[in-house]
Amino acid sequence: MTTIDPRLSINQATIKHADLATALRVTADAGVQAIGLWREPVQAVGLATAAQMLADSGLRFSTHCRAGFFTMPEGQGRRASIDDNRVAIEETAALAAAGGPGSTAVLVLVAGGLPERSRDLAGARERVRDAIGELVPDAAAAGVTLAIEPLHPMYASDRCVVSTLGQALDIASDFDAAVVGAAVDTFHIWWDPDVLASIARAGREGRIATYQVCDWKTPLPADVLLGRHYPGGGIIDFASLTAAVVETGYDRDVEVEIFNEEIWATEPAEAVRRTAAGFADAVSPYLAAAPARLESRS
Repeated sequence: MTTIDPRLSINQATIKHADLATALRVTADAGVQAIGLWREPVQAVGLATAAQMLADSGLRFSTHCRAGFFTMPEGQGRRASIDDNRVAIEETAALAAAGGPGSTAVLVLVAGGLPERSRDLAGARERVRDAIGELVPDAAAAGVTLAIEPLHPMYASDRCVVSTLGQALDIASDFDAAVVGAAVDTFHIWWDPDVLASIARAGREGRIATYQVCDWKTPLPADVLLGRHYPGGGIIDFASLTAAVVETGYDRDVEVEIFNEEIWATEPAEAVRRTAAGFADAVSPYLAAAPARLESRS
């Protein structure tokens, strides 16, 4: 029987087809102590109801996914995006307050891809910086950390113009580290020759807002968004990446976030069981050097 790592968090994307009630139930029933939620299932039941459901589950809240998508030029679309990000900040604060002891108010930001008919990658990245600057006062007032998530370069055209942890940190460096940090996701950064140095930099700057893990295996599916696997099911070196994160002093939850049609088709409780088993084998041994201090978090 798998020993459940106390720092494991199930990102709701891993069991995408489970509604919020099911996701909370199967996570808690498996002995997992934390969950990261997605906005759509929360909005499906309403924020107040979702917060109460989370409180009743006893689970810690590790992140809220996702906001961002603000690379477009100034105009109605950009204003709508900024306003929606402000709603996401409010959701994050409410859910973090409802979660169990050790919950963290972290909102994951995916920048967005190139605007239609644009080839101006540098300009798009600057608009990400500008949008975050607009949101910082709201996040600071709500006690929320905005976590810029770099995505693998294959997503730069349509999903995220921020492709490396270094780029995310360069944007974050304009702002208070308590308010703007970065998401360290193994699927997106494992390939980067500068990744260990960037993780060390993120630690020095106090900007690791969340550590997320899943594995990479080729061939990728036709929809490359769905190419994630259970930890240990591919080629990512979790030993070096996790050790680098541990060395920064990061002591919070570690989320498993998987996009994979086959895993989504698995019965949610079984998917959680397999996630916990993969995590125990591939990630937990390298977390042991830094015992969690979750009880001190609020």
